[in-house]
Amino acid sequence: PPVIRGRIFRNRTMKKSEILRAVKFTVFSLSAGVIEMGVFALLTGLTTWNYWGCYLTALVLSVLWNFTLNRKFTFQSAANVPVAMVKVVVFYAIFTPVSTFLGNYAAENLGWNEFLVTVLNMIANFLLEYLYDRYFVFRDSLDTGKEP
Repeated sequence: PPVIRGRIFRNRTMKKSEILRAVKFTVFSLSAGVIEMGVFALLTGLTTWNYWGCYLTALVLSVLWNFTLNRKFTFQSAANVPVAMVKVVVFYAIFTPVSTFLGNYAAENLGWNEFLVTVLNMIANFLLEYLYDRYFVFRDSLDTGKEP
């Protein structure tokens, strides 16, 4: 029946667009990861800052980069940018203290390698932020900023 075929086709199209969205998010997150690790490495090597100072600075710069690219290209959202950014700030208001505290504890008290701790934080950030952005920040504005 045509109705069933339409639903199947629409679901396949939706699956393809979601896979493409996840791939874009991954690519942009990797670029943000390069920025985060680069800044972290520079600060670790060139300053006497402890783990949290290096991590927090690197995280903020990578978040700004990642938000800008993902809003425009991954989620293609025409939503109010300040509102979307406030939602992202709420995420980071929780994620940042938790990851900074746990990362600092692992690096300073447990003796874990600072770069390993940062990579683990980046993986957690990647997974949690995708879900948060997709299903909360840009849920109602997905693909509203597509150019004709």
